[in-house]
Amino acid sequence: MNGQVELTNPVDTSIGGMRGHLLRRGIHLGMSFLPFIYFAYGEHVADAIGLSLDQLVASILLVAMTGEGIRLRLGFTVFGQRDYEANQISALAWGAIGVGMVFLLAPTEAYAWPLILSLSLGDPLMGELRRKGMASRNVMLVSTLALLAIWLVAWAQFGTPLWMALLLAPVCMASEWPRLTYIDDNATMVLIPLALVLILEPFAGVMV
Repeated sequence: MNGQVELTNPVDTSIGGMRGHLLRRGIHLGMSFLPFIYFAYGEHVADAIGLSLDQLVASILLVAMTGEGIRLRLGFTVFGQRDYEANQISALAWGAIGVGMVFLLAPTEAYAWPLILSLSLGDPLMGELRRKGMASRNVMLVSTLALLAIWLVAWAQFGTPLWMALLLAPVCMASEWPRLTYIDDNATMVLIPLALVLILEPFAGVMV
């Protein structure tokens, strides 16, 4: 028991087969809009219901975690989930936790955009490259270049420190690689880079 799981074809394990797989990919890509919604409308929505923005994010997280707990207690999966998620926290729930932690701990466009886009775009890219049979070394190279492009756009548009962009792109790639039994890469691909961002932030001074 080393805590690692074997790579499998995501279509074979998805409830609904290819259609379920495509739904999962669509949800992943749809997460790319979350930073826009947060920065453009978050404060307005929070004010409208009498909460702070942090309280709104925390409330959504608590609802998501409660719903996931109920799903696990009943032991069922829904269309698009993978069959093994009946007995463990789902990839969607891990993604929600990761994104929520970004908004709570690094609520600035310089960090939130590249961290979340690295997950929403980078993870499906790597998954599809593997599914097409690309060699692991080439998957690492192509995905690192794609993630670097995301971080460089964040540097140009939102003032992400260039040195952090150059460092975090390969870290995001590497954070997707572990095949852990109970922790989905939707979590590791956000939480590991987020932890590094928070450690390096005193040197960057973006959130001062």
